[in-house]
Amino acid sequence: MEKTQAVADIGLFSGLGTKELAALAGIAEMRHYGRGQDIFFSGDAAEGFFSVASGKVRIYQTSLSGKEHILHVFGPGEVFAEVAVFAGGVYPASAQALEEGEYLFFPRERFRRLLADDPDLAMNMLGLLSVRLRQLVKKLEDLSLREVPARLAAHLLLLGAESKKRVLSLDLPKGQLAAYLGTIPETLSRVLRRFADEGLISLSGHAIEILDAPRLETLAAGAATGAAPFGPGGR
Repeated sequence: MEKTQAVADIGLFSGLGTKELAALAGIAEMRHYGRGQDIFFSGDAAEGFFSVASGKVRIYQTSLSGKEHILHVFGPGEVFAEVAVFAGGVYPASAQALEEGEYLFFPRERFRRLLADDPDLAMNMLGLLSVRLRQLVKKLEDLSLREVPARLAAHLLLLGAESKKRVLSLDLPKGQLAAYLGTIPETLSRVLRRFADEGLISLSGHAIEILDAPRLETLAAGAATGAAPFGPGGR
């Protein structure tokens, strides 16, 4: 992929002019990662941040017991590990490529020099950090207040909204999706079957068709406030 175009496709830099995009492309390094390849580990020196040009990456943490918890999944045009630009130190979580793809790496010190020369770029970075903070707060709320069926319903609705399709593919393997939703694969499979039995979705291999979006919306919203439109759900 042409590096300047890859930089222009990054949502963080939307609205920037040709000169600014060229300057960003000038400091960016294009890197290739294979499926399952580690990009960095929690505790590694934070030397810069990344953007996905093609492929998909998961950000995760590993507990002392060895259990992995997926914090976020990023696709093309999205930025990750940007906290390194401001905080320095080490990466607080690990990153692994879910698919083979191309990634842009922005060295911390070179990017900081660009920020000093371009206040608009600095404001865009602050805006992104604010959005990330809201996403983290929402996920913590979801995991603490919602049962697994509500978390899954909300995730399926989000995938449907992003793809604008009723038939969609899960964005993660079931094992990793279970970790992302704060549950175990067996519980996730059980809830998916219940959704299908109740007529909310239909399952065909890795494809899921949303049959009853209004009921999914009720489930996603109602269970967060203690209602139980779907019946009891385990964690």
